Amino acid sequence: MAAGGFPDQATLKPMRALWFAAPRRAEIRGGRLAAPQPGEIMVRALCSAISRGTERLVFEGAVPRGEYETMRAPMQDGAFPFPVKFGYCAVGCVEQGPPGLLGRRVFALHPHQDFFVAPADVVAVLPDRLPMERATLAANMETALNAMWDSGAGPGDRIAIVGGGAVGLLICFLAARLPGADVTLIDPDDSRAKIVEDFGATYCSKAPASIGADIAFHTSASADGFAAAIAACGLEATLVESSWYGARAIAAPLGGAFHARRLRIVSSQVGLVSQSRRPRWTQKRRLTKAVELLDDPRLDSLIGERVAFDDLPREMPRLLASGAPGVTSIVIYG
Repeated sequence: MAAGGFPDQATLKPMRALWFAAPRRAEIRGGRLAAPQPGEIMVRALCSAISRGTERLVFEGAVPRGEYETMRAPMQDGAFPFPVKFGYCAVGCVEQGPPGLLGRRVFALHPHQDFFVAPADVVAVLPDRLPMERATLAANMETALNAMWDSGAGPGDRIAIVGGGAVGLLICFLAARLPGADVTLIDPDDSRAKIVEDFGATYCSKAPASIGADIAFHTSASADGFAAAIAACGLEATLVESSWYGARAIAAPLGGAFHARRLRIVSSQVGLVSQSRRPRWTQKRRLTKAVELLDDPRLDSLIGERVAFDDLPREMPRLLASGAPGVTSIVIYG
């Protein structure tokens, strides 16, 4: 072992990673990792989360050709459409690297892989009190935080969220913490009801006749959900579109209420820090804040099924199927 916790450069570490090999086919492939260089760390994965909406598009080969570069995950290998190693919700323990990080748990925007090397300055060190499974929500919390910034929502606002997946529920969690805010989440799956109510918001299986929202968020990636978000908006309200449709087009009902109410649609995507914060916030600062915001045991209700890493190729079609139960599936390593 060389000084500073780095092994001899000739050392190669065996690793295994999940690859999307072809439409609706995943496989685990082996390889070897070179020793981390100064400024890098080697991480042993503990768990990772499956980001259903985005990973479903990758798994099905539905990433638009014109978006291959912008869609790349931060530590992706391969190239769209296939084969590609994709994912961005990994939690692990640092096994090699600077002494100050050895043995620490970190969150990384890394695909599903049992051991990996990453730049030390892009991971977020986890507080000791934060459970590792809840920490896998950091990437989705970062998306939700960016959407809140993009919306301009503030205290006292009437806020509607259409879509109760991980991002929609995390937006609900953040919005309900605004003083005096009146927050409603709309999703046909009534298993979301208790989660939403525990967050201090109102659950509806269908859009009420009139919400008159100041801000509406759409996260369902469906035409019906988009229409419901428009219907939820009050006069001159802002609709924040946080869904990612891939290569799929949907009907956008831009007549009627949209036109008459003079609504504004804002696209929210996590690749860039929201314009309102960009002069002061780096992506690392935003990720660190997202980790801090996970310090609430109520968020454990978003953690659903646990799946062994070795079983992922067989289980991926079921886990990524439309209507799969639960909110977030967790991959367990070891």
